[in-house]
Amino acid sequence: MARRLREEFNDQAMPHVAALLRTATRLCGSRDQAEDLVQETCLQAWRSFHRFEPGTNCRAWMYKILIFSHARLRRDQSRRPFVTDIETADESVLLFDPPTPDTLTAQSMRAAFDAIPEAFRVAVLLVDVEGLTYREAADALDVPIGTIMSRLNRGRRLMRIALVDQAADYGIDVAAADRKRQV
Repeated sequence: MARRLREEFNDQAMPHVAALLRTATRLCGSRDQAEDLVQETCLQAWRSFHRFEPGTNCRAWMYKILIFSHARLRRDQSRRPFVTDIETADESVLLFDPPTPDTLTAQSMRAAFDAIPEAFRVAVLLVDVEGLTYREAADALDVPIGTIMSRLNRGRRLMRIALVDQAADYGIDVAAADRKRQV
């Protein structure tokens, strides 16, 4: 019985670990924290696998566990005091000299993505980056499909606005580019 359950878990849940790690890296911001989050997700999935309904979407189920685990970890972290060395912090701020790119880069895309509120960022991440369907994302976040569609629309719009502002900062005339596309 236990062997069959382990084989089913390995066949159904484990193929999603790489995708979960990509998503966790974006959620956490660091590879180490993402690995910890995915490990916690897999552990929770294994502990709950006896309740998983065969024939349902295991991928969405795993994402749901990932999102809930991430939210729980963030709540736990928010309760801990933030400790930093003031002298080191001041020095690092003074030494920071940000580069000025000529065009929009992957970094500016990441910055725009990171600037949008988390609810919208998670929707964009699950649907546009990880390729989940609206239904799978709704199941993973335990919200109605209309909420996913709304969050996705608002998240995409906020990213467009952020990127237009960044393009203008770099001297790119977005209005002129739009006029050329319309002709």
